[in-house]
Amino acid sequence: MKIINTIILAGGLAGAAAMFQGCAADARQESFTRYVNPKIGTGGHGHVFVGANVPFGFVQLGPTSIPQAWDWTSGYHDSDSTVIGFSHTHLSGTGIGDLFDITVMPVTGSVTYARGTEDDPRSGLWSYADRREETCRPGYYSVPLTRYGVRAELTATARVGLHRYTFPASDSAALVFDLENGGCWDRAVKTEMRAAGDNRVEGFRHSQGWASDQRIYFVAEFSKPFDSFTLAGTNDMYGRASFRTEEGEQVLLKVALSPVSIEGARANLAAELPGWDFEATARKADSAWNAELSKIRIETDDPAARSVFYTALYHTMIAPSVFCDTDGSYYGADHQNHPGEGFTNYTTFSLWDTYRAAHPLMTIIHQEKMADIINTMLTIYKQQGKLPVWHLMGCETDCMVGNPGIIPVADAVLKGFGGFDHELAYEAMKASALRPDRGQDLRMKYGFIPCDLMNEAVAFDMEYAIADGAVAKVAQALGKEEDYRYFLDRSHSYRHFFDPATGFMRGKDSRGQFREPFNPFHATHRADDYCEGNAWQYTWLAPHDFDGLVGCFGSREAFLSKLDSLFIVSSVVEGENASPDISGLIGQYAHGNEPSHHILYLYAMAGQPWKTAERVRQVLATLYHAAPDGLSGNEDVGQMSAWYILSALGFYQVDPAGGPFWFGSPLFDKAVLRVPGGEFTVVACDNSPENIYIQSVTLNGQPYTLPYIDFRDIRAGNVLEFQMGPSSKQ
Repeated sequence: MKIINTIILAGGLAGAAAMFQGCAADARQESFTRYVNPKIGTGGHGHVFVGANVPFGFVQLGPTSIPQAWDWTSGYHDSDSTVIGFSHTHLSGTGIGDLFDITVMPVTGSVTYARGTEDDPRSGLWSYADRREETCRPGYYSVPLTRYGVRAELTATARVGLHRYTFPASDSAALVFDLENGGCWDRAVKTEMRAAGDNRVEGFRHSQGWASDQRIYFVAEFSKPFDSFTLAGTNDMYGRASFRTEEGEQVLLKVALSPVSIEGARANLAAELPGWDFEATARKADSAWNAELSKIRIETDDPAARSVFYTALYHTMIAPSVFCDTDGSYYGADHQNHPGEGFTNYTTFSLWDTYRAAHPLMTIIHQEKMADIINTMLTIYKQQGKLPVWHLMGCETDCMVGNPGIIPVADAVLKGFGGFDHELAYEAMKASALRPDRGQDLRMKYGFIPCDLMNEAVAFDMEYAIADGAVAKVAQALGKEEDYRYFLDRSHSYRHFFDPATGFMRGKDSRGQFREPFNPFHATHRADDYCEGNAWQYTWLAPHDFDGLVGCFGSREAFLSKLDSLFIVSSVVEGENASPDISGLIGQYAHGNEPSHHILYLYAMAGQPWKTAERVRQVLATLYHAAPDGLSGNEDVGQMSAWYILSALGFYQVDPAGGPFWFGSPLFDKAVLRVPGGEFTVVACDNSPENIYIQSVTLNGQPYTLPYIDFRDIRAGNVLEFQMGPSSKQ
């Protein structure tokens, strides 16, 4: 790819400073957005979204490039400067590409109405972007398009994208709507658009892809009347709004989206963006981001670590995304439109990834959103018969293994959140766990999933076991003793896979025999007994049953010896088709993928917290960077960043359903989290790169001897103080 690319950090331009004059200077109104570098994760395999949006917004407006390969699932990669247009929906950090709905491209002159190829400059609408002049910060994006001499600027509200294009003098300037080109696996199946007067275009795009039945409706309004509006290209999926421009003339465009109807898009436009003040809209977007980012205030002398932290926090708030109109109307999992039901409906639930850290983080800093998130998931259950697995745009993709939707619902119940029906939540969890599909029928018949009867048997079963552990705990909390005993027993199914002769979790067939041959270093992507991993990574996947996992090894000493070996064996993953997701390797510990994320904290649970501290600091220092290739794997819709946030604060929720937050090694001298009880403050005294070990702990000034902290103590707004030092106390 031809690259025109220089990173411009957020807040680094005079224009940015001018736009945000007047921001208050006190700590709570400090400009946290200036610490965010949205380019972190745009290189390597991070797959992060780049563009303009507001926290958890439906509209994610940004550039889309020509390639539709794996590293372009967000539409953007640091290695490439092609732009086919600016799309209003994107994914961030996923391993599969979809969306890129309602793409707009400013052009001058005649063009070919197609995506095009880079080897032929006239093959499509595309242009190179001059990355030397690119500006990217929360809520705002700008870049010049060299082919047309047009500067693009973008900002957004939750449901409306606001464009500003600065044109050269031209008798043939235009804004082209592209309803054909989605992202990667997406294809349009039904589109329509029409002019409504001389400054408005309305239409819809229905598509199939990762999500099987997507429906996006839009209303676009121009600041300048167009001279003509014509349809072109394949099946009239392009619409050209043409006008004449003078040198430096700015043309603004507002595009409102709705998952329900054109009428809904009109109402969203009227409610969220009735005017044309671009700077004011960008300031509001910045304020929205600032309000969310200020929920955690850190003190550190390390500017790179501060940038990584606030960028990570930013990345955790791109999804879940609002998926309803301003009146609450939404497109349901039954593929029907529904009126509002008193809560904000969401989409983009990457639950196999996010149940581990992103959702536990939400329970701390986004407690006001928890009822809406859980009510959305319960509504999905009522409409499709099970809790979501990987839900996107009203569609169940069934992507990844296990029953991950059960776990955040259970976590919310166990942490005492209100605003939703706990009995309905339990019904949804139990019904989802008892569905005889996706391997559960085999599990209920054999007590585990035999590897000769199902692909990825070990991974499916071990993930189901974690979900069953969550159901068991909720059943116990609600006084359902029979269910508690049943699901507790089922949550131990993973033990069938443990082979004491090798010390690994291995595939076992329907005759009770371990699969042969066996190589714990071998992996075949999505075509063996594991899922995006091998035996080294999956042997530890029982965060809900630590004592049972230790018991598999026969003793705590044997468990710790095996755990030590994980980090010192060869980092080579064998196999011609090994999963690219097995990344960020320290030995065979794979931080770039989610099944490993709890493993470092097993040392603390086993009585060797100094080893947790050492490994946590190693990962924080070596696998997260303030650079485009700053992540060790896919961002995975906020999970990779959520791990960083929690671990940098000094703790991590190993058992993802109601478990305590185990101590690791706090990275910052002080962190203040806004919680319902006021402020939860974490202080690390004498913290330094050498003083990584916790020597002692106090809670509100009183000695504290537990190696973890419970959620209720975080929520109450206490002061947790660590005395750090160089001694590991081995």
